[in-house]
Amino acid sequence: MRILLVGAGGVGSAVVPIAARRHFFEHIVVADSQQSRAARAVAKVDDPRFSAIQLDASDRAQVVAALREHRCDVLFNAVDPRFTMPLFEAALEAGAHYLDMAMSLSRPHPSDPYSRPGVKLGDEQFALDGAWRESGRLALVGMGVEPGLADVFARYAADHLFSSIDEIGIRDGSNLVVDGYDFAPTFSIWTTIEECLNPPVVWEDGQWRTTEPFSEPEVFDFPEGIGPVECVNVEHEEVLLVPRWVQARRVTFKYGLGEEFIGVLKTLHKLGLDSAQKIRVGGTEVAPRDLVAASLPDPAGLGDRMRGKTCAGTWVKGTGKDGAPREVYLYHVVDNAWSMQEYGSQAVVWQTAIHPVVALELVATGAWRGSGVLGPEAFDAVPFLDLLREYGSPWAMRDSALALSV
Repeated sequence: MRILLVGAGGVGSAVVPIAARRHFFEHIVVADSQQSRAARAVAKVDDPRFSAIQLDASDRAQVVAALREHRCDVLFNAVDPRFTMPLFEAALEAGAHYLDMAMSLSRPHPSDPYSRPGVKLGDEQFALDGAWRESGRLALVGMGVEPGLADVFARYAADHLFSSIDEIGIRDGSNLVVDGYDFAPTFSIWTTIEECLNPPVVWEDGQWRTTEPFSEPEVFDFPEGIGPVECVNVEHEEVLLVPRWVQARRVTFKYGLGEEFIGVLKTLHKLGLDSAQKIRVGGTEVAPRDLVAASLPDPAGLGDRMRGKTCAGTWVKGTGKDGAPREVYLYHVVDNAWSMQEYGSQAVVWQTAIHPVVALELVATGAWRGSGVLGPEAFDAVPFLDLLREYGSPWAMRDSALALSV
Protein backbone atom coordinates (compact mmCIF):
# COMPACT_ATOMS: atom_id res chain seq x y z
CA MET A 1 0.00 0.00 0.00
CA ARG A 2 1.28 3.46 -0.97
CA ILE A 3 -0.39 6.31 0.92
CA LEU A 4 -0.66 10.06 0.28
CA LEU A 5 -1.12 11.60 3.73
CA VAL A 6 -2.48 15.11 3.18
CA GLY A 7 -1.88 17.33 6.20
CA ALA A 8 1.10 17.49 8.55
CA GLY A 9 -0.57 19.39 11.37
CA GLY A 10 -1.23 17.93 14.80
CA VAL A 11 -2.93 14.71 13.73
CA GLY A 12 -0.98 14.22 10.51
CA SER A 13 2.36 14.58 12.27
CA ALA A 14 1.19 12.15 14.98
CA VAL A 15 0.35 9.56 12.31
CA VAL A 16 3.98 9.29 11.22
CA PRO A 17 5.55 7.76 14.37
CA ILE A 18 2.52 5.48 14.82
CA ALA A 19 2.70 4.14 11.27
CA ALA A 20 6.49 3.86 11.40
CA ARG A 21 6.15 0.95 13.85
CA ARG A 22 4.00 -1.05 11.41
CA HIS A 23 4.83 -2.94 8.20
CA PHE A 24 1.57 -2.98 6.19
CA PHE A 25 2.53 -0.16 3.80
CA GLU A 26 5.25 0.36 1.21
CA HIS A 27 5.52 4.15 1.38
CA ILE A 28 3.78 7.20 2.87
CA VAL A 29 4.11 10.58 1.14
CA VAL A 30 3.44 13.31 3.71
CA ALA A 31 2.01 16.38 1.99
CA ASP A 32 1.28 19.82 3.39
CA SER A 33 0.79 23.37 2.13
CA GLN A 34 4.11 24.07 3.89
CA GLN A 35 6.75 21.62 2.69
CA SER A 36 8.85 22.43 5.74
CA ARG A 37 6.08 21.21 8.05
CA ALA A 38 5.76 17.97 6.11
CA ALA A 39 9.55 17.57 6.29
CA ARG A 40 9.51 18.07 10.09
CA ALA A 41 6.87 15.35 10.43
CA VAL A 42 9.00 12.94 8.37
CA ALA A 43 12.12 13.86 10.35
CA LYS A 44 10.46 12.44 13.48
CA VAL A 45 11.36 8.99 12.20
CA ASP A 46 14.47 7.64 10.52
CA ASP A 47 12.56 5.64 7.94
CA PRO A 48 13.02 5.68 4.14
CA ARG A 49 9.38 4.66 3.74
CA PHE A 50 8.39 8.31 4.35
CA SER A 51 8.90 11.35 2.14
CA ALA A 52 7.64 14.95 2.21
CA ILE A 53 6.14 17.19 -0.47
CA GLN A 54 4.34 20.52 -0.76
CA LEU A 55 0.67 20.27 -1.77
CA ASP A 56 -2.33 22.59 -1.90
CA ALA A 57 -5.24 20.52 -0.55
CA SER A 58 -7.77 22.86 -2.17
CA ASP A 59 -6.35 22.24 -5.67
CA ARG A 60 -8.05 19.10 -6.95
CA ALA A 61 -5.89 18.86 -10.08
CA GLN A 62 -2.69 19.17 -8.04
CA VAL A 63 -3.85 16.41 -5.67
CA VAL A 64 -4.72 14.10 -8.59
CA ALA A 65 -1.28 14.73 -10.08
CA ALA A 66 0.43 13.93 -6.76
CA LEU A 67 -1.51 10.67 -6.37
CA ARG A 68 -0.45 9.59 -9.85
CA GLU A 69 3.14 10.80 -9.66
CA HIS A 70 3.81 8.98 -6.40
CA ARG A 71 1.73 5.93 -7.39
CA CYS A 72 -0.39 6.20 -4.24
CA ASP A 73 -3.39 3.92 -4.01
CA VAL A 74 -4.84 5.58 -0.87
CA LEU A 75 -5.47 9.24 -0.02
CA PHE A 76 -5.49 9.80 3.76
CA ASN A 77 -7.14 13.15 4.48
CA ALA A 78 -5.72 14.71 7.68
CA VAL A 79 -6.70 18.34 7.08
CA ASP A 80 -9.71 20.24 8.34
CA PRO A 81 -13.09 19.52 6.74
CA ARG A 82 -13.25 22.56 4.45
CA PHE A 83 -10.84 20.60 2.21
CA THR A 84 -12.78 17.33 2.36
CA MET A 85 -14.59 17.60 -0.97
CA PRO A 86 -11.64 18.53 -3.23
CA LEU A 87 -9.62 15.68 -1.70
CA PHE A 88 -12.54 13.24 -1.85
CA GLU A 89 -13.17 14.07 -5.52
CA ALA A 90 -9.45 13.97 -6.37
CA ALA A 91 -9.13 10.44 -4.96
CA LEU A 92 -12.15 9.32 -6.99
CA GLU A 93 -10.73 10.87 -10.18
CA ALA A 94 -7.31 9.29 -9.62
CA GLY A 95 -8.76 5.85 -8.88
CA ALA A 96 -7.43 5.78 -5.31
CA HIS A 97 -9.07 4.61 -2.12
CA TYR A 98 -9.85 7.35 0.40
CA LEU A 99 -9.99 7.82 4.19
CA ASP A 100 -10.93 10.85 6.26
CA MET A 101 -11.61 11.71 9.90
CA ALA A 102 -14.03 14.60 9.32
CA MET A 103 -16.73 14.57 6.67
CA SER A 104 -18.04 17.19 4.23
CA LEU A 105 -19.45 20.27 5.93
CA SER A 106 -23.08 20.91 6.82
CA ARG A 107 -25.22 23.94 6.06
CA PRO A 108 -28.03 24.81 8.47
CA HIS A 109 -31.64 24.80 7.32
CA PRO A 110 -32.31 28.30 5.90
CA SER A 111 -35.54 28.97 7.82
CA ASP A 112 -35.72 26.45 10.70
CA PRO A 113 -32.12 25.63 11.72
CA TYR A 114 -32.85 24.45 15.28
CA SER A 115 -35.54 21.94 14.38
CA ARG A 116 -34.77 20.67 10.87
CA PRO A 117 -31.46 19.70 9.24
CA GLY A 118 -30.34 21.46 6.11
CA VAL A 119 -27.38 19.90 4.33
CA LYS A 120 -26.05 17.37 6.81
CA LEU A 121 -22.47 16.37 7.52
CA GLY A 122 -21.38 13.93 4.83
CA ASP A 123 -24.35 14.50 2.52
CA GLU A 124 -22.11 15.65 -0.34
CA GLN A 125 -19.97 12.54 0.04
CA PHE A 126 -22.84 10.05 0.24
CA ALA A 127 -24.29 11.67 -2.90
CA LEU A 128 -21.29 10.21 -4.76
CA ASP A 129 -21.65 6.70 -3.34
CA GLY A 130 -22.73 5.32 -6.72
CA ALA A 131 -19.65 6.69 -8.46
CA TRP A 132 -17.39 5.15 -5.82
CA ARG A 133 -19.13 1.79 -6.11
CA GLU A 134 -18.81 1.90 -9.88
CA SER A 135 -15.08 2.62 -9.53
CA GLY A 136 -14.66 -0.36 -7.21
CA ARG A 137 -12.86 1.88 -4.73
CA LEU A 138 -13.50 2.40 -1.02
CA ALA A 139 -14.14 5.79 0.59
CA LEU A 140 -13.92 5.14 4.32
CA VAL A 141 -15.36 8.26 5.94
CA GLY A 142 -15.35 9.38 9.55
CA MET A 143 -12.49 7.11 10.63
CA GLY A 144 -10.69 8.94 13.42
CA VAL A 145 -11.53 8.53 17.08
CA GLU A 146 -14.83 10.47 17.11
CA PRO A 147 -16.08 9.74 14.55
CA GLY A 148 -14.25 6.45 14.01
CA LEU A 149 -13.53 4.33 17.07
CA ALA A 150 -16.82 5.49 18.60
CA ASP A 151 -18.65 4.09 15.56
CA VAL A 152 -16.72 0.80 15.81
CA PHE A 153 -17.90 0.57 19.42
CA ALA A 154 -21.51 1.06 18.27
CA ARG A 155 -21.20 -1.79 15.78
CA TYR A 156 -19.56 -4.03 18.40
CA ALA A 157 -22.35 -3.35 20.91
CA ALA A 158 -25.06 -4.10 18.34
CA ASP A 159 -23.41 -7.34 17.23
CA HIS A 160 -22.21 -8.75 20.55
CA LEU A 161 -23.86 -7.07 23.55
CA PHE A 162 -27.46 -6.11 22.74
CA SER A 163 -30.55 -7.68 21.22
CA SER A 164 -32.16 -4.23 20.83
CA ILE A 165 -30.83 -0.72 21.42
CA ASP A 166 -32.73 2.25 22.79
CA GLU A 167 -29.94 4.83 22.66
CA ILE A 168 -26.37 5.12 21.44
CA GLY A 169 -24.68 8.17 22.92
CA ILE A 170 -21.14 9.21 22.07
CA ARG A 171 -19.62 10.85 25.15
CA ASP A 172 -16.27 12.65 25.10
CA GLY A 173 -14.58 14.24 28.10
CA SER A 174 -11.24 14.87 29.77
CA ASN A 175 -9.49 16.35 32.77
CA LEU A 176 -6.70 17.86 30.67
CA VAL A 177 -5.03 21.04 31.92
CA VAL A 178 -2.68 23.22 29.84
CA ASP A 179 -0.21 24.98 32.13
CA GLY A 180 0.53 28.62 31.37
CA TYR A 181 -2.58 29.37 29.27
CA ASP A 182 -5.97 30.74 30.29
CA PHE A 183 -7.47 29.40 27.04
CA ALA A 184 -5.70 26.85 24.85
CA PRO A 185 -7.83 24.35 22.89
CA THR A 186 -6.20 20.93 22.60
CA PHE A 187 -7.63 20.37 19.10
CA SER A 188 -8.09 22.51 15.98
CA ILE A 189 -10.08 25.60 16.97
CA TRP A 190 -11.28 25.88 13.35
CA THR A 191 -12.94 22.46 13.58
CA THR A 192 -14.10 23.04 17.16
CA ILE A 193 -15.93 26.24 16.18
CA GLU A 194 -17.52 24.49 13.21
CA GLU A 195 -18.93 21.58 15.18
CA CYS A 196 -19.82 23.40 18.40
CA LEU A 197 -21.70 26.40 16.97
CA ASN A 198 -23.63 24.60 14.24
CA PRO A 199 -27.05 23.18 15.17
CA PRO A 200 -26.46 19.75 16.75
CA VAL A 201 -28.20 16.81 15.08
CA VAL A 202 -30.08 14.09 16.99
CA TRP A 203 -31.39 10.82 15.51
CA GLU A 204 -34.72 9.92 17.06
CA ASP A 205 -37.47 7.51 16.03
CA GLY A 206 -36.29 7.09 12.47
CA GLN A 207 -35.39 10.66 11.56
CA TRP A 208 -32.79 13.35 12.09
CA ARG A 209 -33.71 16.58 13.86
CA THR A 210 -31.67 19.53 15.09
CA THR A 211 -31.55 21.43 18.35
CA GLU A 212 -29.92 24.51 19.86
CA PRO A 213 -26.12 24.45 20.37
CA PHE A 214 -25.06 23.23 23.83
CA SER A 215 -28.51 21.78 24.54
CA GLU A 216 -29.58 18.90 26.81
CA PRO A 217 -26.73 19.18 29.37
CA GLU A 218 -25.96 16.10 31.43
CA VAL A 219 -23.22 15.09 33.84
CA PHE A 220 -21.36 12.02 32.64
CA ASP A 221 -18.99 10.08 34.90
CA PHE A 222 -15.87 9.33 32.87
CA PRO A 223 -13.61 6.41 33.88
CA GLU A 224 -9.98 6.09 34.98
CA GLY A 225 -10.00 9.04 37.35
CA ILE A 226 -11.41 11.67 34.99
CA GLY A 227 -14.71 11.76 36.87
CA PRO A 228 -17.95 13.71 36.32
CA VAL A 229 -17.97 16.19 33.42
CA GLU A 230 -20.93 18.19 32.11
CA CYS A 231 -21.58 17.28 28.47
CA VAL A 232 -23.78 19.04 25.89
CA ASN A 233 -25.09 18.33 22.40
CA VAL A 234 -22.63 19.12 19.62
CA GLU A 235 -22.91 18.55 15.86
CA HIS A 236 -20.88 15.44 15.01
CA GLU A 237 -20.62 12.79 12.33
CA GLU A 238 -21.52 9.76 14.46
CA VAL A 239 -25.16 10.85 14.61
CA LEU A 240 -25.20 10.88 10.79
CA LEU A 241 -23.27 7.61 10.41
CA VAL A 242 -24.44 5.19 13.10
CA PRO A 243 -28.14 5.02 12.03
CA ARG A 244 -27.15 4.04 8.49
CA TRP A 245 -25.84 0.66 9.71
CA VAL A 246 -26.92 0.18 13.34
CA GLN A 247 -30.53 0.10 14.48
CA ALA A 248 -31.19 2.33 17.50
CA ARG A 249 -34.15 4.43 18.56
CA ARG A 250 -31.96 7.42 19.43
CA VAL A 251 -28.37 8.49 18.66
CA THR A 252 -26.66 11.52 20.22
CA PHE A 253 -23.23 13.10 20.55
CA LYS A 254 -22.32 15.06 23.67
CA TYR A 255 -19.01 16.71 24.39
CA GLY A 256 -17.56 17.77 27.75
CA LEU A 257 -16.67 21.36 26.91
CA GLY A 258 -16.90 23.12 30.28
CA GLU A 259 -18.59 26.41 31.14
CA GLU A 260 -15.59 28.60 30.27
CA PHE A 261 -15.06 27.02 26.84
CA ILE A 262 -18.75 27.36 25.99
CA GLY A 263 -18.63 31.01 27.07
CA VAL A 264 -15.68 31.72 24.78
CA LEU A 265 -17.41 30.06 21.82
CA LYS A 266 -20.60 32.04 22.44
CA THR A 267 -18.60 35.28 22.56
CA LEU A 268 -16.81 34.46 19.31
CA HIS A 269 -20.20 33.85 17.70
CA LYS A 270 -21.69 37.06 19.08
CA LEU A 271 -18.78 39.08 17.67
CA GLY A 272 -18.83 37.29 14.31
CA LEU A 273 -15.36 35.88 14.90
CA ASP A 274 -16.57 32.36 14.14
CA SER A 275 -17.19 33.23 10.48
CA ALA A 276 -15.25 31.39 7.79
CA GLN A 277 -16.13 34.07 5.20
CA LYS A 278 -13.29 36.45 4.39
CA ILE A 279 -13.60 40.15 5.21
CA ARG A 280 -11.38 43.04 4.16
CA VAL A 281 -9.06 44.39 6.84
CA GLY A 282 -6.95 47.24 5.54
CA GLY A 283 -5.36 46.00 2.34
CA THR A 284 -5.90 42.30 2.87
CA GLU A 285 -8.72 39.77 3.22
CA VAL A 286 -8.94 37.34 6.12
CA ALA A 287 -11.54 34.98 7.55
CA PRO A 288 -12.24 35.86 11.22
CA ARG A 289 -12.06 32.18 12.15
CA ASP A 290 -8.58 31.91 10.61
CA LEU A 291 -7.52 34.95 12.62
CA VAL A 292 -8.74 33.31 15.84
CA ALA A 293 -6.87 30.11 14.95
CA ALA A 294 -3.67 32.03 14.18
CA SER A 295 -3.82 33.87 17.52
CA LEU A 296 -4.01 30.67 19.58
CA PRO A 297 -1.16 28.22 20.28
CA ASP A 298 -0.76 25.26 17.94
CA PRO A 299 -2.48 22.32 19.70
CA ALA A 300 0.25 19.96 18.46
CA GLY A 301 2.84 21.94 20.41
CA LEU A 302 1.06 21.92 23.77
CA GLY A 303 2.00 18.43 24.87
CA ASP A 304 4.81 19.46 27.23
CA ARG A 305 2.41 21.79 29.04
CA MET A 306 -0.53 19.37 29.24
CA ARG A 307 -1.51 17.17 32.17
CA GLY A 308 -4.30 14.65 32.49
CA LYS A 309 -6.27 12.16 30.41
CA THR A 310 -8.75 12.27 27.55
CA CYS A 311 -11.56 9.77 27.07
CA ALA A 312 -13.59 8.94 23.96
CA GLY A 313 -16.37 6.40 24.11
CA THR A 314 -19.81 5.13 23.29
CA TRP A 315 -22.58 4.70 25.84
CA VAL A 316 -25.26 2.19 24.83
CA LYS A 317 -28.59 1.50 26.54
CA GLY A 318 -31.04 -1.23 25.61
CA THR A 319 -31.83 -4.91 26.05
CA GLY A 320 -28.91 -7.28 26.43
CA LYS A 321 -28.51 -10.61 24.71
CA ASP A 322 -30.02 -12.26 27.82
CA GLY A 323 -33.22 -10.19 27.54
CA ALA A 324 -32.42 -8.02 30.57
CA PRO A 325 -31.97 -4.21 30.54
CA ARG A 326 -28.36 -3.22 30.05
CA GLU A 327 -26.19 -0.09 29.86
CA VAL A 328 -22.53 -0.12 28.89
CA TYR A 329 -19.83 2.41 28.15
CA LEU A 330 -17.12 1.26 25.72
CA TYR A 331 -14.19 3.63 25.93
CA HIS A 332 -10.59 4.49 25.09
CA VAL A 333 -8.47 6.60 27.45
CA VAL A 334 -5.10 8.17 26.68
CA ASP A 335 -2.87 9.69 29.35
CA ASN A 336 -0.95 12.69 28.01
CA ALA A 337 2.19 11.77 29.98
CA TRP A 338 2.22 8.34 28.30
CA SER A 339 1.60 9.58 24.73
CA MET A 340 4.28 12.26 25.08
CA GLN A 341 6.85 9.81 26.47
CA GLU A 342 6.04 7.01 24.02
CA TYR A 343 5.37 8.99 20.80
CA GLY A 344 6.14 12.66 21.43
CA SER A 345 2.50 13.57 20.67
CA GLN A 346 -0.08 15.14 22.97
CA ALA A 347 -2.98 12.92 23.97
CA VAL A 348 -5.84 14.41 21.94
CA VAL A 349 -4.10 14.41 18.56
CA TRP A 350 -2.45 11.04 19.23
CA GLN A 351 -5.81 9.47 20.12
CA THR A 352 -7.25 10.81 16.87
CA ALA A 353 -4.28 9.62 14.81
CA ILE A 354 -3.99 5.99 15.86
CA HIS A 355 -7.40 4.78 14.67
CA PRO A 356 -7.12 5.64 10.96
CA VAL A 357 -3.75 3.89 10.91
CA VAL A 358 -5.36 0.76 12.38
CA ALA A 359 -8.14 1.00 9.77
CA LEU A 360 -5.66 1.33 6.90
CA GLU A 361 -3.83 -1.76 8.09
CA LEU A 362 -7.13 -3.69 8.06
CA VAL A 363 -7.81 -2.48 4.51
CA ALA A 364 -4.26 -3.40 3.44
CA THR A 365 -4.59 -6.94 4.79
CA GLY A 366 -8.12 -7.42 3.42
CA ALA A 367 -9.71 -7.80 6.87
CA TRP A 368 -11.87 -4.79 5.95
CA ARG A 369 -12.93 -4.58 2.32
CA GLY A 370 -15.68 -2.93 0.33
CA SER A 371 -16.50 -0.30 -2.26
CA GLY A 372 -18.54 2.87 -2.12
CA VAL A 373 -18.83 5.47 0.62
CA LEU A 374 -18.82 3.56 3.90
CA GLY A 375 -18.55 4.46 7.57
CA PRO A 376 -16.74 2.38 10.23
CA GLU A 377 -20.06 0.76 11.20
CA ALA A 378 -20.15 -1.05 7.84
CA PHE A 379 -17.33 -3.38 8.95
CA ASP A 380 -16.84 -6.10 11.56
CA ALA A 381 -15.66 -4.39 14.76
CA VAL A 382 -13.72 -7.33 16.21
CA PRO A 383 -10.67 -7.22 13.88
CA PHE A 384 -10.32 -3.49 14.58
CA LEU A 385 -10.56 -3.80 18.36
CA ASP A 386 -8.15 -6.75 18.39
CA LEU A 387 -5.60 -4.88 16.28
CA LEU A 388 -5.95 -1.77 18.46
CA ARG A 389 -4.81 -3.87 21.42
CA GLU A 390 -1.87 -5.14 19.33
CA TYR A 391 -0.90 -1.50 18.75
CA GLY A 392 -0.53 -1.19 22.53
CA SER A 393 -3.56 1.02 23.06
CA PRO A 394 -6.28 -1.08 24.69
CA TRP A 395 -9.96 -0.23 24.94
CA ALA A 396 -12.22 -1.08 27.87
CA MET A 397 -15.90 -1.43 28.81
CA ARG A 398 -17.87 -0.54 31.90
CA ASP A 399 -21.35 -1.84 32.74
CA SER A 400 -23.41 0.73 34.65
CA ALA A 401 -25.74 3.72 34.46
CA LEU A 402 -23.43 6.68 33.96
CA ALA A 403 -25.41 9.78 33.03
CA LEU A 404 -27.55 12.09 35.13
CA SER A 405 -29.63 14.91 33.63
CA VAL A 406 -29.02 18.36 35.09
